[in-house]
Amino acid sequence: MKTEILQRLVRARAEKCPVALVTDLGSGLQTLVHEDVAHGGFGLDREELAEVRRFLREDRSGIVEIGDARLFIHSYNPPLRIIIIGAVHIAQALAPMASLAGYDVVVVDPRRAFATDARFPGIAMNGEWPDDALKQLAVDSRTAIVTLTHDPKLDDPALHVALRSPAFYVGSLGSRKTHGKRVDRLREAGYTEAEIARIHAPVGLAIDAVTPAEIALAIMAQITQVLRREPSSAAAAA
Repeated sequence: MKTEILQRLVRARAEKCPVALVTDLGSGLQTLVHEDVAHGGFGLDREELAEVRRFLREDRSGIVEIGDARLFIHSYNPPLRIIIIGAVHIAQALAPMASLAGYDVVVVDPRRAFATDARFPGIAMNGEWPDDALKQLAVDSRTAIVTLTHDPKLDDPALHVALRSPAFYVGSLGSRKTHGKRVDRLREAGYTEAEIARIHAPVGLAIDAVTPAEIALAIMAQITQVLRREPSSAAAAA
């Protein structure tokens, strides 16, 4: 591997940026493919880039053959993570569900009566105020953020950070009426329509969920859908 490629790869991993190392098995040349750019010893056409980014999106590595090209794609993705604002009943179902799906889970809630190890066994807890916690946790493009408190004093500070972060998913619990009031507050706070449109609300896929566990399932399904969706599909759905 050339020094420049190695240095770029090490830097991307240190910065927790998804990147794929692509090796042309015919020439031995290597190229790094990020979500938006590519650097390296050989160029990839649109079809090849799309296939590499699909592998990266699906956390896969392996050999692909496209036309005359035979490529080995090695995906380097930082760990998936979900940050849940609010140690409420839905969070008690969502946290273990997300953990089983392979996410590092952090539950943020400054209310000590809710955020206890007994209610969330084996889950990382953060007792800071939500905006301070999100800054401390350094949100990246492999992070999903879900606000569940139903309390603007806690949810809004989290959204203020989440909406201007690279998080791949931002969702907020609440009815359409509640979300309408939330949108008004965010506009007053200076957030643009594009930033506000990042919020998935009402949160979760529409599966007529009722119980906390069912709502958690709907949220986890929507996070998975957004994670795996092709960027062009995501733009069309926005």
